[in-house]
Amino acid sequence: MREWWIHVGLICIPLVAVYLHIPPPQLSPALQKWQSAGQLFHFRGRGIFYRDSYGALGSSDVVILLHGFPTSSYDWNKIWEPLTQRFHRVIALDFLGFGFSDKPRPHRYSIFEQASVVEALVAHLGLSNQRVNLVSHDYGDTVALELLYRSDQNRTGHLTLNSLCLSNGGIFPETHYPRLMQRLLKDSSILSPLLMRLTNFMIFQKGIGEVFGPYTQPTDTEFWDMWTSLRYNDGNLALDSILQYINQRLKHRERWVGALTSTVVPLHMIYGPLDPVNPYPQFIRLYQKSMRSTITILDEHISHYPQLEDPTGFLNAYFNFIHSF
Repeated sequence: MREWWIHVGLICIPLVAVYLHIPPPQLSPALQKWQSAGQLFHFRGRGIFYRDSYGALGSSDVVILLHGFPTSSYDWNKIWEPLTQRFHRVIALDFLGFGFSDKPRPHRYSIFEQASVVEALVAHLGLSNQRVNLVSHDYGDTVALELLYRSDQNRTGHLTLNSLCLSNGGIFPETHYPRLMQRLLKDSSILSPLLMRLTNFMIFQKGIGEVFGPYTQPTDTEFWDMWTSLRYNDGNLALDSILQYINQRLKHRERWVGALTSTVVPLHMIYGPLDPVNPYPQFIRLYQKSMRSTITILDEHISHYPQLEDPTGFLNAYFNFIHSF
């Protein structure tokens, strides 16, 4: 009997140690470079990380990039330089709870708050009267729809939108299929704290790898950078709160899809058709039926992260859209 308890103790002690404290991984040189090239501004007392690069001479165009869940502004690193060659200013931020921004907990994260973060950044940069181009992905698509709604409703502090380009976001709740871990975290108040603490790099890598195409998987270094930006400031412990955005999409579907169907702002969708989260053809058929929007469907092996899986195709599609109006 005594030996049984000894074995249990030997197993439980390291598990408890892991549960209570897992040191965050070190930033790679590439991620350190990305961070050092950015700045912080404060929104309601919270630090928000952003990058603001000046690019093409003779252009006054501004593009703002809105990243997805659960990653960060670093999602745009493969297309950053080409964008700076086309636009006067290229701006990206880490939403509250993501990347190098503050990750408060407990906190009621919401799409509405993230849209206000973007508006505050635009005001901070002195661009409130500037027409801006939005490019968004995944979670960022829904933030972009709230910004579009505010713009069309002429709300105080709204962005003046020149164009909106979406990519592989769960615009329609009825064609959106969250991953198992996402469903568990957003709906299980009992399991969530345990799952968030015990999720490790291998579990994360398997989960995020499932939404990339088989021929466009991130390298080990790229997987590690995604994991590192998530773990920065213990962001993994805020995932259950952030994931409430899935329920918010359902609750506010009429507001956000309605903004897309009624706007006169030029719209485009860049879509990776192998996406298991927003699968082909259901998603794209509903989008085509509902929107006055142009669409680029990338090669059949491109999945949920088109800007990382096919940066050249993504850029070509986006530049063709920008040159069309």
